[in-house]
Amino acid sequence: MKRVIAINGGPRKSWNTGALLRRALDGAESAGAATETVHLYDLNFRGCVSCFSCKRVESYRNGRCAMNDDLSQVLEKVMASDAAIMGSPIYLSDVTGELRSFFERLIFMNLAYDPKERSITDKKISCGLIYTMNIPENAAKERGYTAMFESHAGMMKILGGSVEYMTSCDTCQFDDYSKYHAPMFDESHKKAWREKQFPIDCQNAYDMGARLAEISPMRR
Repeated sequence: MKRVIAINGGPRKSWNTGALLRRALDGAESAGAATETVHLYDLNFRGCVSCFSCKRVESYRNGRCAMNDDLSQVLEKVMASDAAIMGSPIYLSDVTGELRSFFERLIFMNLAYDPKERSITDKKISCGLIYTMNIPENAAKERGYTAMFESHAGMMKILGGSVEYMTSCDTCQFDDYSKYHAPMFDESHKKAWREKQFPIDCQNAYDMGARLAEISPMRR
């Protein structure tokens, strides 16, 4: 049975990012995969501390981070999975600090300082990336977000599998905008857009999960 793990890099478990990750796992389950979700905000961990233990000669091809914290078992689960789907809201034009720290730990331990072979792992893990943001799609493009998404996708290619990403734009931040001082947002527009677009985004996430679960892992 295929194994697909979702990594929620956002602080809310069932809002935009969490909901899309859930739909992605629904898609993976429809393809027969076993699934699991990890919420990074529940964990106590740091990003890479540049100890280089994973690059020492005696550790080469071990493909494991030497740090011992709440993320250690999560990294083991990712490496045992056939696909990983990672999601984050965009804060200050980037993913959350938690997801960025996760990227550092996951990718660096699998990255080889070798021009002939850049990846240490011998297993191919497919990856999906889901981004949510409260700005419209055209504004995201104007701010150069596409380059960031492509950069993350490029990092994930170190894991050797297929990589794809999707975005959900102009999302609702609040259930009730009247409770917050946010005059730059039009609540009626936000709610109308959510009713129209978010179901489409959910379907896109579902389809992504199904595709990733159907891809057979291959050894190098």
